[in-house]
Amino acid sequence: MAWWEGVDETRLLIASDPGATGNGVGQLLSLRHPKSGNTTCYLLVNGLLQELHWFKQCYGSWFVGDYVCEDGRLYTATPVDPVFIMLPIFEEARMKKGDDSGKFRQLDEIMFINGYPGYQHLLSIAENSMQLICEVKEVGSTKFFRLDDSKVLAWLYHKIRELKQTLSALNKNYAAQPEKDTLADAISILGEYVKDEPWLKRLCDHLKINLTEATREAPEFETLLAASGSNLGSQSALQGKGSDKKSAKTGKQAKKVKVETDSRNIKEMFSRASRRGK
Repeated sequence: MAWWEGVDETRLLIASDPGATGNGVGQLLSLRHPKSGNTTCYLLVNGLLQELHWFKQCYGSWFVGDYVCEDGRLYTATPVDPVFIMLPIFEEARMKKGDDSGKFRQLDEIMFINGYPGYQHLLSIAENSMQLICEVKEVGSTKFFRLDDSKVLAWLYHKIRELKQTLSALNKNYAAQPEKDTLADAISILGEYVKDEPWLKRLCDHLKINLTEATREAPEFETLLAASGSNLGSQSALQGKGSDKKSAKTGKQAKKVKVETDSRNIKEMFSRASRRGK
């Protein structure tokens, strides 16, 4: 039987190479988006969590071998730090009240989310990932986790430092602009994954920057990459960019992408997919 038979819809996905280890079989997981809480689709392959994005022209299809894929959308999967995805879950799980630090709970209990069985597939990566931002107590062979505010802020600050370095390396305009503006752009990008309350506000208070100003329109990561000729996979500040992308605030209004309606070669299509106002 041909590979597409029995499949209702065939789609083209570009994702990171799963490597030589593991079976390379991917799982599509429905998880809560860490910012909005809306159900969002993620891809898990060999312990690597990736978020899905898509782009579509008005008319188009793909040739896959000797088969025509009618769905002309281009799907991409980019790595995302699983700590972003699990932070809201661990925040809720500790059941903090007032000045109380909250409760320690077992990992499988924390990761059981009614209506979202996909979180159970993250148990294998949650233990090591969440130790970065949690207090951990061992009772016999059992580990108990509780989110630690100071560790979360330290982790977020580390992400901000990485983003500032990445932005400056990707585009000379960032290297030339005041550090405070670059810091605000980094916070804006981070804000696509982190809720304003409590974490982003606490981070801004620590950095002495206004939250409202910092969370203006986020710079477009793919635009910076295209302009610099950099490889998307070489940057790991956030291990991938968020799904609801916005244009950079670089001094003048960014132009919206125009949907192409005529035939173009594939190289031109990819360049246009990543190009925002210049």
